[in-house]
Amino acid sequence: MLRISVFPDPYLLVEHAAQLFAQQAVAARGRFSVALSGGSTPRALYERLASAEFSGRIPWRDIHLFWGDERCVPPDHADSNYRMTAESLLRRVPLPAENIHRIQGELAPHEAAAHYEAGLRAFFGGAPVFDLVLLGMGDDGHTASLFPDSPALAESARWAVAVEHTSPPPPLVSRVTLTFGVFNAARRVVFLVTGAGKAQKLAEIRRGADLPAGRIRPPNGDLLWLVDEAAAA
Repeated sequence: MLRISVFPDPYLLVEHAAQLFAQQAVAARGRFSVALSGGSTPRALYERLASAEFSGRIPWRDIHLFWGDERCVPPDHADSNYRMTAESLLRRVPLPAENIHRIQGELAPHEAAAHYEAGLRAFFGGAPVFDLVLLGMGDDGHTASLFPDSPALAESARWAVAVEHTSPPPPLVSRVTLTFGVFNAARRVVFLVTGAGKAQKLAEIRRGADLPAGRIRPPNGDLLWLVDEAAAA
């Protein structure tokens, strides 16, 4: 089921997302698996989850963190989604090290994708079904590292693949991303979308345009778009 909630500003959007995260984690009463997103709005969410108001309410020992995508860079690189999450969340909450399942971006792209998929298989014991997936959307309608016209859009067998994207050219940026099958198997997917630059593509998706972000529609899960007024315009 698709739901869209509009907030006056990014702060209130992040506050609502933090409440959703905490409530779902507590309700799970056991292992809770999450696929994280990169970006400025997710960073604000992670900082809020690490705050005193939220951190003590969340059962961190039961939470397992994965990533929806990652750039093929070392984990201490400025462009690493893992590094951003470590700075904003991981170093500030009592999350066991063994509960952190990062994409090893320092490896060769296809090796990193294969290693990540093997880790998913070992953790889930079969096809991955995340309790929660957090996603954003780019100005071109991409989500995670599933870009318009990318060969990864047609991938139906693998759970994680290496992709290349030039933005802006040069250089060519290699990445690893989860695929549609994984995202659409999730129990809940939450998009965090802010800014006027997203308004056109969000409107196109609402009209049924075939953009990568619009292909995320879990048939057996909950789909929620949290957007600010600028993006909803």
